[in-house]
Amino acid sequence: MKFMKLGTRPDTFYTEQATRSLVSDVQADLVIKINDTTYLLHKSSLLPKCGLLQRLCSDSSDSENVPLDLHDMPGGADAFELCAKFCYGVSINISAHNFVPALCAAKLLQMNESIEKGNFVGKLEAFFSSCILEGWKDSIAALQATDKLPEWSENLGITRKCIDSIIEKILTPPPQVKWSYTYTRPGYTRKQHHSVPKDWWTEDVSDLNIDLFRCIIMAIRSTYVLPPQLIGEALHVYACKWLPGITKLKNSLGSAAITEESKAINRKILETIVSMIPADRGSVSAGFLLRLLSISGPLGVSPVTKTELVKRASIQFEEATVSDLLCPSTSSLDQNFYDTELVQAVLESFLKFWKRLYPGAVDNRSLLKSIRNVGKLIDSYLQVVARDDNMPVSKFVSLAETVPAIGRLEHDDLYQAINIYLKVHPDLSKADKKRLCGILECQRLTPEVRAHAVKNESLPLRTVVQLLYFEQEKDSMETTSSKLQKSHDLLLGAKMRPVTRDSHGKRSLMNKEEVTRRTSHAEDREKGQYKAKQSDAKLALDLERKMVIREDTEEIGSEKLRVAKEERMSSSKLDLDSKNSIQRARSKKSEHGRQKGR
Repeated sequence: MKFMKLGTRPDTFYTEQATRSLVSDVQADLVIKINDTTYLLHKSSLLPKCGLLQRLCSDSSDSENVPLDLHDMPGGADAFELCAKFCYGVSINISAHNFVPALCAAKLLQMNESIEKGNFVGKLEAFFSSCILEGWKDSIAALQATDKLPEWSENLGITRKCIDSIIEKILTPPPQVKWSYTYTRPGYTRKQHHSVPKDWWTEDVSDLNIDLFRCIIMAIRSTYVLPPQLIGEALHVYACKWLPGITKLKNSLGSAAITEESKAINRKILETIVSMIPADRGSVSAGFLLRLLSISGPLGVSPVTKTELVKRASIQFEEATVSDLLCPSTSSLDQNFYDTELVQAVLESFLKFWKRLYPGAVDNRSLLKSIRNVGKLIDSYLQVVARDDNMPVSKFVSLAETVPAIGRLEHDDLYQAINIYLKVHPDLSKADKKRLCGILECQRLTPEVRAHAVKNESLPLRTVVQLLYFEQEKDSMETTSSKLQKSHDLLLGAKMRPVTRDSHGKRSLMNKEEVTRRTSHAEDREKGQYKAKQSDAKLALDLERKMVIREDTEEIGSEKLRVAKEERMSSSKLDLDSKNSIQRARSKKSEHGRQKGR
């Protein structure tokens, strides 16, 4: 950081009862009021260099007794005091931090070359051109100082000159960068990297307010010199510095301590950053877009900004990782930790995007690859959110069902997520268990996972029966196919076997008859095994039907059961009475016959 030293006299200014004065043998004859500060100074020192004071003092008939009010002094009392010290020859240091208010105050006081040669304005402008604009950090600091005096800085051309100087340096090829800059990326040490990184300028520019930062970024984008990824990196650095809610949502945005003023500032920053994201895909990461989207709700951003974020995040959804999706819920009404509704909104937008891009192209390779990658991502995400004690079944199932059927080749990852959910929520009702496991397709499980599921005590009995039925049906089909293949191979081998002849030189039919007998025996055995498999499958199916009947029976009221029981008892009693009556009639008839015979 460069500075300019002016004056040689020691600083003898002092304060007494809100009045600033200078130690001098001469009595003060000039009173100047700036806001709450009063200055007792000398006309002989200030008037020769200040055209404004000359005019004000000449207009006053009794200037010694009438104080001059300069409440509109740019930079306030501090800036005026720099000008006063210059007039007295007191030693002062001018740098990029105090240059802007000093120049604005000197311009107001008309400390120009026309009043006196070598005046304050001339020296400040020379320092600005030769030192501040030539340096990188000096230009940043001077532009940052214009934030307090925007109108003055704009009218004097300070803002425009600083922006032009900064843009010129940003567009300089990295090998030609010779000035110092701030670069604190994790793992980066300048000693090990002799080359200048391409994003060397992003951290220093992030010190500016959002309006000045926008001016810099939009000017750079208009040149089309830097790639969109570099612009996106600058936006990412700025957001991480000014939007701490990106990393600590629950503690910052969710707390009541955040004021409406700071929320409005953050909302403006977020909306401005989104408006500056380059249209090129990959200019910013999917994780960055998702983090911006996660804080857009608490900050109350406009619907247009939120829709744009959902659209941009859905386009790059395939590139996201599970950690990118783990956005904590910021709603005070939502008890679950993770914001699954945000993920589902982006997923639905992703599916709509692909349908518009490839209408009806179900067999498109790029479409299938993207959807299956996203399906695997969602299943991995479900395995994490399943560990949340407060995660409702409805949200879990809704997110899982949003993935289309073509998005999952296998249901192994989905089974793992369901298994975790069942273990974390052991008190789940039968209805919720049935709904949860209803999204699982048994035929899409690998044999290893299916074997584990059959022994899983957490699964409902209906699901286990379905797994057993599918397993037996699959084994039966494989066995039938294998037996048919063996019979085919046996017949093929008999045809290729050499023909034998008997003692009379005739062909022997023994091998053919033997082959026929063996083939018939194999077919009979195969049919028996197939019937056994069919019997097992029928048994499993009957068991499943009984499960359905039992579940339906449990839903019948106790009154119906009692009535059915009474009807069965009365029916059995009537049958018993009928049998007894018939038996008594037969015994009487036989006794009457014996008596007649006698």
